[in-house]
Amino acid sequence: MLKMFHGMIIALLPATFVSIYLFREKAILLILVGITVAVASEALFQFIFKRKFTFRDGGAITTGLLLALSVSPSTPLYVLAAATAFGIIVGKQAFGGFPKNLFNPALFGRLFLILAFPTAMSPWLSPVDMVSTTTPLRVFRDSGMTSPIMDLFVGNIGGSIGEVSAVALLIGAAYLIYKKYANWKIPASCLTAVAVISLLNGQNPLFHIFSGSLILGAFYMATDPVTSPKSDVGRIIFGGLVGVIIMSIRLWGWVPEGTTFAILGMNYFVPFINGEVSRIKAEKAKN
Repeated sequence: MLKMFHGMIIALLPATFVSIYLFREKAILLILVGITVAVASEALFQFIFKRKFTFRDGGAITTGLLLALSVSPSTPLYVLAAATAFGIIVGKQAFGGFPKNLFNPALFGRLFLILAFPTAMSPWLSPVDMVSTTTPLRVFRDSGMTSPIMDLFVGNIGGSIGEVSAVALLIGAAYLIYKKYANWKIPASCLTAVAVISLLNGQNPLFHIFSGSLILGAFYMATDPVTSPKSDVGRIIFGGLVGVIIMSIRLWGWVPEGTTFAILGMNYFVPFINGEVSRIKAEKAKN
């Protein structure tokens, strides 16, 4: 797993560099706080409860970096710190630490941020000039209008610091798949579900694939080997249902984005999916 964490950090470097270029010192501070608090929280928890120190394996750094990249450039640093500590301590260490956690800790921390500090990521800021703006999914929810695909692809939009540039995330995703640190079946089934539902509703699937936190969630969080199914069949079911939930929330839910809720919700059902797939395989083997 040490190689996997280091590979994840390497894969996130393009999005990290782009976030710093687009959001300057705000991105730098958020990234530093996310990583520092994640490592410190894990080390402190393990020191207090006399557990083996594991903060050097890269897992805490990965969680802190992922969470920092998934917040708005205007997010107060103390809010990110609280969410990061919550994700590490409650979402990871309280379950016994890696690899016993049921939920992705970065997303668990982001859920805490959304629920405990609902206005903390407002206002959203535009890249470079840093003026108040609206995210593409909020515009879509309010007016039905979609942003230009090229703007979504390169990052000329408002949004979370590490999610605005689809091309930066896809470069890292290609590295993860190539090195086999992430199973391609989960993002493939997720993106397929998103594309099919988009087409059935008469919308451009590229808009939904490139906007919001879909790419970061599908390639970097849903593929977490601890919180995703162990079988290929289970992975396809898992990824497909994540995509269905995301689109259901985007089209008919009360919030414009649903990636956090979709992945965490499906994390909960992973033990059930693993058990049912194993049971079906065992029954077929008997017959």
